[in-house]
Amino acid sequence: MAGHSKWKNIQHRKGRQDAKRSKEFTRAAKEIIIAARSGGNPAFNPRLRLAIAFAKSVSLPKERIDSAIRKGTGEEAGGDLLEIVYEGYGPGGVAVLVETATDNRNRTVADVRHIFTKHGGALGEAGSVAWMFNKKGVLSFDKAVCSEEGIMEIGLENGAEDLLDEDDCWELHCAPAAFDALCQAFEDAGMETRSAEIALLPQNSVEVDAESGRKVLRLVEALEDNEDVQQVYANFDLPDELLDEF
Repeated sequence: MAGHSKWKNIQHRKGRQDAKRSKEFTRAAKEIIIAARSGGNPAFNPRLRLAIAFAKSVSLPKERIDSAIRKGTGEEAGGDLLEIVYEGYGPGGVAVLVETATDNRNRTVADVRHIFTKHGGALGEAGSVAWMFNKKGVLSFDKAVCSEEGIMEIGLENGAEDLLDEDDCWELHCAPAAFDALCQAFEDAGMETRSAEIALLPQNSVEVDAESGRKVLRLVEALEDNEDVQQVYANFDLPDELLDEF
């Protein structure tokens, strides 16, 4: 969990999402395309609702959102995407999961393998690290805006499992089945989330030293910069001295 939450907080502070808006646009559009395969009406498709919400959070233009939905439903060409998850190890024995959406499997696996190798890691076989992660709903709230008591009150009434103190934010976890209702409950209460997603959280984290931590961060950044990569999850726990640098 530390690898997920701390890395997300580092990204937030560095403003990487603003600096790499074109990458976020691509990621958001692909997620909408894939989600819309199960139906183009977000009222009956929770994954599509979440994808559209993310697209709006990164300011993806409405016309691109609408086009992505049409591609997903087959009304427009360009919706032939494969969802592939790659597994591997980074420096320090860190487990890494890479979710991709691609129209060219051979290109993507070659790129992902190259990135792992270049940054001191190795691509693994299917099933090599996936068992170390659990799928959870994750909602993040700014401490300056939302109180622990307010989050707990709504969370406990709507299926939340855990609330973590993650520096400048609160991170709420829930089962995937409770995610949609939980998001709606906070929206109805006027409590804005910093982020809300279905994520793969590690069951246990691996403590790395500063040198290995820097290498892992470079690996994760390189993977996230690839045009076919949607999400990267890892089970590293960064040392305080490295966190202080950010």
